[in-house]
Amino acid sequence: MSGRRKHGGVPGSGRFRIIAGRWRGRRLEFPDTGRLRPTPDRVRETLFNWLSRAIEGARCLDLYAGSGALGLEALSRGAGGCVFVERDGRALDAIRAHCERLEATGAETVGGDALAFLRGSGRRFDVIFLDPPFDAQPWADLLGTIVERQLLLPGGQIYLETLASAGVPELPEGLLLARSKKAGRVGYHLVTTAGESQ
Repeated sequence: MSGRRKHGGVPGSGRFRIIAGRWRGRRLEFPDTGRLRPTPDRVRETLFNWLSRAIEGARCLDLYAGSGALGLEALSRGAGGCVFVERDGRALDAIRAHCERLEATGAETVGGDALAFLRGSGRRFDVIFLDPPFDAQPWADLLGTIVERQLLLPGGQIYLETLASAGVPELPEGLLLARSKKAGRVGYHLVTTAGESQ
């Protein structure tokens, strides 16, 4: 293949689009690091329908941020702020560039390991997005740390993205499954604090 740009992008890059909100229709590029896979449009659309009553003003955490698609979608739809955590420097630089270009107030980027961030964080969130690499199975550590450190605010929600074949991760005491669907090879699930219904 030639090095010509494809669909206006750059060689070795991918793209995603913001579905709704103030940046609706914006197409953003992310570097091809070999491990980034933005949540598919149809999955994001369903997820944010689930979150429609909770996203306005929400304090969000996009752990394993990757392309930043989930956190940027949340900010576009009115989230009050979002912390993007990503250990890949190229991906994190791209997220920073997107936030600057979009003038995304309330966006914060953090470089480093996802679990280390959770263990060292004293902040609490309304919505936490968890989309680790499909070949990783960090659910017990991630969810256990969130519960133990009380990082989810009362009524808060956690989004889990997995391989569809893996099913729903085992949830620690204090969390309940509110929604669950599959789309192709992707399984996606919404979890809430015990006693909260959706």
